[in-house]
Amino acid sequence: MWKSLYEKMISTMMVQDQLKTEFPDGTTASYGPAQGDVAQVAIRDPRALRQLCLNPDLALGEGLMNGTIALIDTTLDDFLRIILQNRAAGDQPGWIKTANNARFHTRRFIQRNTPERARANVAHHYDMSDDLYRLFLDEDMQYSCAYFTDPEMSLEDAQAAKKAHIAAKLCLSPGQHVLDIGCGWGGMALTLARDFDVHVTGITLSENQLGTAQARARAEGLQDRVTFRLQDYRNVTETFDRIVSVGMLEHVGVPNYDTYFAKVADLLKPDGVALIHTIGRSAPPMPHSSWLNKYIFPGGYVPSLSELAGPMERSGLWQTDIEVWRLHYAYTLRHWRKRFEANIDTIRDMYDDRFITMFRYYFAICIAAFEQQMQGVYQIQLAHRRDAVPLTRDYLYRPAPAT
Repeated sequence: MWKSLYEKMISTMMVQDQLKTEFPDGTTASYGPAQGDVAQVAIRDPRALRQLCLNPDLALGEGLMNGTIALIDTTLDDFLRIILQNRAAGDQPGWIKTANNARFHTRRFIQRNTPERARANVAHHYDMSDDLYRLFLDEDMQYSCAYFTDPEMSLEDAQAAKKAHIAAKLCLSPGQHVLDIGCGWGGMALTLARDFDVHVTGITLSENQLGTAQARARAEGLQDRVTFRLQDYRNVTETFDRIVSVGMLEHVGVPNYDTYFAKVADLLKPDGVALIHTIGRSAPPMPHSSWLNKYIFPGGYVPSLSELAGPMERSGLWQTDIEVWRLHYAYTLRHWRKRFEANIDTIRDMYDDRFITMFRYYFAICIAAFEQQMQGVYQIQLAHRRDAVPLTRDYLYRPAPAT
């Protein structure tokens, strides 16, 4: 039964390339035209075959992690590229479409992300040892998309360029008070305080990140200008001249978008400016990866711009600028993966093979999403006043004054 369902699923999908499959009983079959690229997979457990038919996204990642699915003479990047290209060009059987629709329409329940659940979700990923993240992030521990003004830039330079680009959009002046929602390990807050003479309050739900950020502020002598707190954005009560939020909106959840943007409006002073940096889809909404939700980012979701438009409009804020970054995150992820692999011996001393396979799959499917699917990064600039920022983007690209 499961073999026949698998064959039906793969036959409708593979229309450009070929997928060779070895089944648990030792038989093999090929699906799709022979003139395209070829990928080969071995399914080594009948339970993995069953799960592939029921939830292919979750089952593929779990099968690779458990060793019940293996790629033969095919890299993971090539396998995912071939599968995604053919999935977009081909079709899926009715039961897969029904399951995807069910997951999509239950996302408001899955992503309720109450303050208690949000903190547990954050702890799942961000409260792993900081030592792991130091092995593949840049020196400033920026765990979000870098800005590659040149594809050959180093990761350090591209992350510095990202922070500089965001700072320019915030139109900072000395003495202003900035709120950093989802401050991570403190790099953005410390950079703004140090380089722009502003006061920054950074909030996070990760105890590991909080401790590291506070230690960094003390080490740099910036504790009088930067305050880090373990706090949910919904519980902040002060008002701020500027608000920045980088890589946090992906954890808010669809049911909370109105609350999030209303809170930004409430916390932003009348002449203030906010900059929201988030992964987003340049296409209609779709269900989030069930594998990513289970193993990497529980409660996470990549919004389409259409899902953000209504909540932004209802907040009463001006959308003073929306910029779309294409491929920048793919470049960033490739840098992270290269550093991860360069430190693999150290990582093996810290984690088992299943964890390492999980992280490799995490990097690979995210790279594929940015290179093969309609996924990019949005930078959304918001303000109460239409003239709170210059009327053109020229101010972002003026050369720095001579010193």
